[in-house]
Amino acid sequence: MTEITEENKTVQRPSRRTLLGWGGAGLALGAAVAGGTAAALNGGGGKDAEPAASAGDAEQFYGAHQAGIATPVQDRLHFAAFDVTTSDRKQLIALLKEWSAAAAAMTAGHEVGEGAISDNEELPPDDTGEALGLKPSRLTLTFGIGPGLFEKDGKDRFGLKSRRPEALIDLPAFKGDNLDPARSGGDLCVQACADDPQVAVHAIRNLARIGMGRVAIRWSQLGFGKTSSTTPDAMTPRNMLGFKDGTRNIAGTETDRLDKHVWVSKKDGPDWMVGGSYLVARRIRMHIETWDRTSLKEQEDVFGRTKAEGAPQGKRRERDEPNLKAMKDDAHVRLAHPDSNSGATILRRGYSFTDGTDGLGRLDAGLFFIAYQRDVRDGFVPVQTRLSRSDALNEYIQHVGSAVFAVPPGVRDKDDWWGKALFA
Repeated sequence: MTEITEENKTVQRPSRRTLLGWGGAGLALGAAVAGGTAAALNGGGGKDAEPAASAGDAEQFYGAHQAGIATPVQDRLHFAAFDVTTSDRKQLIALLKEWSAAAAAMTAGHEVGEGAISDNEELPPDDTGEALGLKPSRLTLTFGIGPGLFEKDGKDRFGLKSRRPEALIDLPAFKGDNLDPARSGGDLCVQACADDPQVAVHAIRNLARIGMGRVAIRWSQLGFGKTSSTTPDAMTPRNMLGFKDGTRNIAGTETDRLDKHVWVSKKDGPDWMVGGSYLVARRIRMHIETWDRTSLKEQEDVFGRTKAEGAPQGKRRERDEPNLKAMKDDAHVRLAHPDSNSGATILRRGYSFTDGTDGLGRLDAGLFFIAYQRDVRDGFVPVQTRLSRSDALNEYIQHVGSAVFAVPPGVRDKDDWWGKALFA
């Protein structure tokens, strides 16, 4: 039984086990609102919090780094970029506190606020309810801050202009880009990853609900079939072109490589970003129909790997060290390899997508590319500059959406919140 104290009166409320007849913790989310002011959210934990459904089903929210970066990649994605619509700094801070508490609750598999089943039937439930009875499904919520939060149209919106990290650059225009402004940019972002798509969608939906009047979704992207892995022992996933992707990706257990290529260090600055990372998101449209009429030999030449095993050309096994000179000069693997880019290395965490058709009978499908790095200028930019100029794969793909975000370090405890050090 969960105790709810309201106006100095304690009310006994049935637990979720009673309401749902299920032995695990249901997911629920919402902001308790009283007198037009958002009340404090229960961030999960504490003596009344129920445990996650079962061991291994919940990822830890609190920590030095945000989950959802080096975390073993889940099967599904819902990524959302938000425009901040309020001009009130205090409202923005209140939102980030509420979001952080809600994220802690959801990732642990706990209800937030009054949940989807309210004691007051005259008010809308705090939670939308579509995740009731579902397990946490390793949900992670990763928060980022875009350049527009620091300055937009020449205006220092929240007194943060001087605190913008040098590494949070506006990405240059790359050759071949055909970016849709409606699918690019954003003041804030949240990356929701889970093994159940409904859990990921539920999380974004409810964060957007909490933020109503203060933020609005600018664009979002659903993803399936992870195209990269941070778990080397697992089978390497394949992208929509049928090739293995992420063979040489940074593993979540490689702390030395994570420190070198992913996490912001004290010497990088600024202080509020130490332990964080930088995220680049690119919506890459694949010309599926053209690719499907291409010979196997040409497909393998384009990538520089075999389609069946994923071995570098001239080698037998997927993880054999590639001989770049054995590949064509414009092979994707050759051009993207760290040895071709002065050691530039990124952690990839992409997903496939298919969003119906383009109106001409062709699939609107491709790769939602996500990369984390210690500095965008040393990671994504040099690699993409080389690829955009010479990659044979460019005949079959086009970048149509783009965004870059600073991802702060992790939330340490229930008194901490997303971006707290930035506003200190």
